Amino acid sequence: MAAISHRRGLGASEIARLALDTFSTSKIRFILTAFGIMIGTAAMILVVTIGLTGKQYVLGQIHAVGANLIYSYYEGGGRSVAATRADFLTVDDLRTVQREVLGIAAASPMVELHDRIGTGSGRQREIVILGVSAQYRDIRNLDIPAGRFFDEEDTRARNKVAVMQQRMAKEVYGSQDAAVGQTIHVNGSPFVIIGTFREQVETFGLSEISSNTLLIPYTVTRYFTDSEVVKQLFFSTNTAQEGPAVTAEIQHVIRSRHRPESVYRTENLAQLLSVAAKTANALTAVLMLVAVVTLLVSGVGIMNIMLATVRARVREIGIRKAVGATRREIKYQFLAEAVFISLAGGFVGIVVGLGLPVMVRWFTGYRIPISGLSVIVAILVSSLVGITFGTAPARRAARLDPVESLRFD
Repeated sequence: MAAISHRRGLGASEIARLALDTFSTSKIRFILTAFGIMIGTAAMILVVTIGLTGKQYVLGQIHAVGANLIYSYYEGGGRSVAATRADFLTVDDLRTVQREVLGIAAASPMVELHDRIGTGSGRQREIVILGVSAQYRDIRNLDIPAGRFFDEEDTRARNKVAVMQQRMAKEVYGSQDAAVGQTIHVNGSPFVIIGTFREQVETFGLSEISSNTLLIPYTVTRYFTDSEVVKQLFFSTNTAQEGPAVTAEIQHVIRSRHRPESVYRTENLAQLLSVAAKTANALTAVLMLVAVVTLLVSGVGIMNIMLATVRARVREIGIRKAVGATRREIKYQFLAEAVFISLAGGFVGIVVGLGLPVMVRWFTGYRIPISGLSVIVAILVSSLVGITFGTAPARRAARLDPVESLRFD
């Protein structure tokens, strides 16, 4: 029957069956060989998962600062302009931008003042007072752990209310709740603390907010300054995609309202988001290359095992050729064995690589991103490794001389 079968040619299913029969007689050898592919495949999926998780975290941090945030500030007037002729931004600039630029969801000026307050220990503490609008909370995505943020009514009525940074509230009053309702004197005027705030993402003093920041309605700052000059203007758009276009329009409006030699900057976080995404993608690609190297090393292991298998089965190959097996059938059988080893390790590696993120999701509730593309790539790469590194042993087996093979002991 075997001779008849070979004369009519072996089909793909018969070649696959022969390859599987070979596995059953050399289980330990093939399991150990597939183990390397399993590690490489699992590493590839986990690397992509880690990269996507890092990317999601970084972009989430930036979004928490304010992905739709746009801010404008006066940089200077150049060397030819004297300091007395400084052309600062004003509240009128803010109002004009709101009238002429479409796509602005919220806006706030920022006036910066400085003062010292007493602490519970009797020491004096430097604080930064920022005069902002009620919309500043939405623009900067601020959390209010205790009390409330001042509203539009407070701004219009010029109520002397303040919102204190939560860390300063704890240090000065012992707790956030204890700070609410306290009276603090700013430049000699009493302000009632109506709430505490914190940034959703710690910026470590790299933004306009620090641990010593007190927020008050910007209209109240007119009690301490006789001009409408502001340090910065803050805006937010409905979506991050609108950011670049709206940023350019705001810059154009501001430049049109001031002297040509004055220098202003209008910036947003869209570029930072883009850079962060590209950096995360590049890091993931580098780590994937490391995982591919692991798979290639495993492929070398497959080739070594298959070469040893060919040598151990020389007499079998001779018998099969004697009863009618063609070179092509011999080649495809050994190539099928190499691909099966690679795919077996690849599928187990996929289960391991996906199992860890799924377990984290299940037990912690943290939504770790899982890439279906990484699974497809892992299957393709593991198949390619099996084909690439199984070709040489398969060709060697197919080229054996049947007479010499039958004499082999």
